[in-house]
Amino acid sequence: MSWWSLLDGAGAVCLLLGAFLCLAGAVGLARFPDTLSRLHAATKPQTLGLILILSGLALTLRTWAAVTTLVLLAATQFFTSPVSAHLVGRAAYRNRSVDADTLEVDELSEALERSRPGPAP
Repeated sequence: MSWWSLLDGAGAVCLLLGAFLCLAGAVGLARFPDTLSRLHAATKPQTLGLILILSGLALTLRTWAAVTTLVLLAATQFFTSPVSAHLVGRAAYRNRSVDADTLEVDELSEALERSRPGPAP
């Protein structure tokens, strides 16, 4: 067995695992009941799934141009997905779209109460 066929096999395994994680995230996005659990399904498995798919592509393509482009894509996804999920979750909380009974710890309510202006004098 040659070195290239081992890289192709590892790339195929990464592609399949990444596709499975993206599918699991899509199913969770469709099935979960509330905003915060849907955000979890949209960010955690999707980010890891995409990184696995990009790793599989890098292992099968094996050119510097492709690998550097795929690394840039993975870094962009890795840094932007949690930030956007945080902002969407915070907006949902401020719009009262989150069921407060399902939260174990609610640290944001105290900060929002402090930041709300009091009655005008």
